[in-house]
Amino acid sequence: MNWFGQKQQKPDITLLTKNGDISGLIRSLTYDDFEIQIEAAKSLESLGPEAIGVVLKKIKTRNRNVKLGIIEALAIIKDPRAVEPLLECMGDRDAEVRWGCAIALGEIGDERAIPTLKKALGDPDKYVRYGTSFALSKIGWVPETMLEKGQLFYGMQEWGALKDMGKSAIGILKIAQKDRDTGIRFRAIELLGEIHDECVVPPLLSALSDENDTIRWKSVLVSEKAGIPLIFLPRGISKRPRIRKNPKIAALLNFLLPGQGYNYLGKWWGILLFQLDVTITLWLLRFGGDSLPYLILFPMYILIAIHAAYIAIKMPDM
Repeated sequence: MNWFGQKQQKPDITLLTKNGDISGLIRSLTYDDFEIQIEAAKSLESLGPEAIGVVLKKIKTRNRNVKLGIIEALAIIKDPRAVEPLLECMGDRDAEVRWGCAIALGEIGDERAIPTLKKALGDPDKYVRYGTSFALSKIGWVPETMLEKGQLFYGMQEWGALKDMGKSAIGILKIAQKDRDTGIRFRAIELLGEIHDECVVPPLLSALSDENDTIRWKSVLVSEKAGIPLIFLPRGISKRPRIRKNPKIAALLNFLLPGQGYNYLGKWWGILLFQLDVTITLWLLRFGGDSLPYLILFPMYILIAIHAAYIAIKMPDM
């Protein structure tokens, strides 16, 4: 499909190759069919240095779909000239682009990529770390320190290997417990609890203030098994981010849009009240004139506004 939702015409790769249509082949890289994409990439390779040069220039496009298609082609072509442009794209703000570049660099197998890929092991995106780890392994990189070894396992999500590292994995697990992905933070806390060392106490206590309730509860259970006295846990939990409904907002919504204040508070029946208010208002306007709805409904709006504020005040912190 193109940007307008129209179905793309299937490209004739044979004809495009015969005519030396490099631009047409590059466009074919974005066609929604992997076989066509692969054929287009191989055809670009067969057209020689000139075609590769055009492809490398096009990698600077702002069109993400085109850029990803070009990166995939470069991974198939495996031309060493692509290393520098791909390394530049490792700084792209788009995680999918960085991920694709890491994979392509691994396929090319050029050692010039190692320093940048090593740095990318600390990327905030788990997909980029995953692709980077396998790219480094494919190039033949061997970690020189326990930290690098842990980063590699962390990128590959090899939790068993991290567990076998014992105390040496604590540094990486501290990083993992701050990951954007809840599942990764959960596994990090789980492993910290299995490492019997006093060094796990600070990160476990820190995890008690995680924004996610599942992570906080897991931290409580793990902390107990790790030998942390229960008396320290309430203070840790108390430092969590507080999520509380604002009474003023609830009241204002219920006053201006009766029922919506209850919706804001998570009460499903708020929408029923809203619909009822609309129905009554229309009925009163039709049979009682313009002033009657205000005389009858205005006091009710004030009451339900106060009621919504009262509910919000009584609701516990999340």
